[in-house]
Amino acid sequence: MTQLRIDIVSDVTCPWCIIGYQALQQALTQLEGELDAELHWQPFEINPHLGPEGQPKTDNLKTKYGYTDAQIGQNQLVITKRAGNLGFDMRLDRQPNTFNTFKAHRLLHWAESQNRQTELKLALFNLYFTDGGNPDDPDSLLQCAIQAGLDKDTAQTILATEEFSEQVRKQQQKYVRMGITSVPAFIINDQYAINGGQPVDTFINDLREIAGHLKQAS
Repeated sequence: MTQLRIDIVSDVTCPWCIIGYQALQQALTQLEGELDAELHWQPFEINPHLGPEGQPKTDNLKTKYGYTDAQIGQNQLVITKRAGNLGFDMRLDRQPNTFNTFKAHRLLHWAESQNRQTELKLALFNLYFTDGGNPDDPDSLLQCAIQAGLDKDTAQTILATEEFSEQVRKQQQKYVRMGITSVPAFIINDQYAINGGQPVDTFINDLREIAGHLKQAS
C-alpha cells in the first residue's frame, strides 16, 4: 500500500476548500487498501488585510474578482449544490461577511501537534459555512477548539497572545514560494499538486497516477 502525505493548503472562509476536502475524503475511501494518506492542513489567507469587522462578501468578490451580482448569485448556487452533493451543509446566506482568519490558523498550527487538526478544521468550516459564525471571533474560535477535543485553557492562552504567529507566517511563505496563489491546493509528498475543488473521480485518478510515479521512483 502506497503511503502519502497530503498537505492541504487552504483557508477556513474558502468554500472550495471544504468542497475539495469532502471530495478527497470520498476518493480516499474508495482507494482504501491501495493508498494510506496522512493529512496536514497548511495556512493560506484569502483576505489577510481585513480587520475585526470583516467585509461584506459581495463587496469583497466585486472588488477582488470583478463579479456582478448575477455572477455572485450563480456561483453561490453552484457552490451550495456541489457541497450538498458531497454531504456538507452549505448555508451561504447565514453569514454575509468574510473575515480575517489568522487567529484560526494559529489555532490550527497548535492543533496539529495535538493530533486534532482535521477535527478543528472541520469545526471551523461548520462555524462559518453552516452556522454563519465569525472565524475571527475569539469566543467562537474557543468553542471550535473545545468541539475538536482540544484543551480549553491552552486555546484561550493562544487566542489571547500572538503565539505561533511566526510559525504560521513561515508556512504561508513556504507555499507562496512554491507558486500557490489560490486554494485549495493538495500537495502530495512535497512533489505533486492537485489544485482546486476537483470531483471525486479526478482525485481518484490523480492519486492513483501519483502513487504509480512514486512506486516507479522508489
